[in-house]
This record gives sequence, structure tokens and C-alpha cells, in this order.
Amino acid sequence: MCNQLNKKQKSQIMEGYCVKCKSKREIKDANEVTMKNGRKAMKGKCPECGTGMFRILGKA
Repeated sequence: MCNQLNKKQKSQIMEGYCVKCKSKREIKDANEVTMKNGRKAMKGKCPECGTGMFRILGKA
């Protein structure tokens, strides 16, 4: 149950760098994904321009 809360909190406050806007912004509609190498990442969209954003998280 604690794990579910952590995922919800990450999706609400996760920030990433938007290449198009050239600034840090909160990731809209953020989803936690697992890459091929087993690392976790957050994937979503920029709230201003709609460009796809991606942020690599730690190994855990």
C-alpha cells in the first residue's frame, strides 16, 4: 500500500527538463515505466507545449 502512495506522489510532483521550452517544468500525465535495462523512468508531457518529456530515476 505504501508503494502505491509513493507512485502517486511521484506523478504529482515530478519535474523534468523540456527541450522545446528550455526550462524545468512539472511533467503532466506522468507514468512510471521500466526501461529495457531495468531502470525506472517517468514519462509524460510538458504542460505548456505538449512535447514528450522523459526523466530517468534511480535504480531502485
